[in-house]
Amino acid sequence: QVQLVESGGGLVQAGGSLRLSCAASGRTFSRYAVGWFRQAPGKEREFVAGISERVGRIYYADSGKGRFTISSDNAKNTVYLQMNSLKPEDTAVYYCAAGSPYSLTLSSVGAYDYWGQGTQVTVSS
Repeated sequence: QVQLVESGGGLVQAGGSLRLSCAASGRTFSRYAVGWFRQAPGKEREFVAGISERVGRIYYADSGKGRFTISSDNAKNTVYLQMNSLKPEDTAVYYCAAGSPYSLTLSSVGAYDYWGQGTQVTVSS
């Protein structure tokens, strides 16, 4: 099993940038697929980006394509989400999650077994 802790959220103006970090303890991140999700008040949890290094797959939701980048640093056992050109509609609690690296899709909540507590991202206009 693995424990996940997100950090890096905060308040930023529209057009600004943030880098979120997901640090893992327990088993190493390289054994898992790791996804980023977000959830705004009153809305469902939404996939943002995912990475599975074991099978060499990266996938982005349309909402973040061209603006967000997911990456991993195995030596630090950390996965990052770089978010540029932020928009007010990006405001949400952002969660990282870990699951099987062999999942057919990285975009489904059901593909992930372990979740962090989330970090708040607020984008002002």
